[in-house]
Amino acid sequence: MPLSDTAIASKLPGAIPSLPTHKAAKVENLALKKCWKTAEFRVSRNLKWVCNSGSGDDSGSVELDVPFPRDYDELLEQARKATTLALKGEKQLMEIEFPTAGLNSVPGDGEGGIEMTGSMQLIREFCDGFINPEKAARTRIFLPEANEVQFARQSAFEGASFKLDYLTKPSFFEDFGFVEKVKMTDRVKAEDELFLVGYPYFNVNEMLVVEELYKDAVVNTDRKLIIFNGELDRIRSGYYPPFFYPKLAALTKTLFPKMETVYYIHNFKGRNGGTLFRCYPGPWKVLRKVRNRYICLHQQEAMPSLKEVALDILPSA
Repeated sequence: MPLSDTAIASKLPGAIPSLPTHKAAKVENLALKKCWKTAEFRVSRNLKWVCNSGSGDDSGSVELDVPFPRDYDELLEQARKATTLALKGEKQLMEIEFPTAGLNSVPGDGEGGIEMTGSMQLIREFCDGFINPEKAARTRIFLPEANEVQFARQSAFEGASFKLDYLTKPSFFEDFGFVEKVKMTDRVKAEDELFLVGYPYFNVNEMLVVEELYKDAVVNTDRKLIIFNGELDRIRSGYYPPFFYPKLAALTKTLFPKMETVYYIHNFKGRNGGTLFRCYPGPWKVLRKVRNRYICLHQQEAMPSLKEVALDILPSA
């Protein structure tokens, strides 16, 4: 369960006596310089940023030093806040990525179908706490296939007001890995304001359809698009050989540079294990769990590659 405002306040340092104006200005300037040096400072004309710990007041300050979540309830709350800030920052294409087989799990720990079902349930919980009821009918959630939509309406999304849709539908040659692409302009309605695409990684065509959705229905509009647990690291890391999947590989140069990863968890197992963690607008952090507590080994502004984390950062920490 997320900490209450009272509990959060109890963990913050006590109030500091007020200083004369000129001394306060010097202290503030020193604090700002320290923030810049540690790469933990952001500037926004619309939001007030703080260094290290946030005050817990959403109307004023933004916490950059977000801790690794204790459970999925806290994870979803962190992801909601990060996405809200990204929307205020006028981000139009966003990514949310985290493991569903356990906070410390890695891809492949869970069976594929179970992980997708878990993502479906987590998408519903994320949306319930993120989207106002009056906005639900203007939110379109895309699942990989038409069959997934039918299953969702009978399970996780039963009784929900969100519009459920699909990226692909089965074809006669489905058993051979072929599916029929859906023309996105035929699916989108004028009143749609937000698109959320759930786990588009089972078939390589799914992310190509997501790119089409972004180009045809989001660019040059006020609409927003969130990719939820799309396992985009497969594409980033070259899991799909560019020679055989040139269109998919091209996404790293066309679509991904336009995308903001607002919430991300990727675990590394082994002797030099650890976690790559990011909660927008904070930095990318490499964490390691020591005695049931996460410590930060490294942080930077840009997303490091998984290869860099596994081969360079974690072994040298």
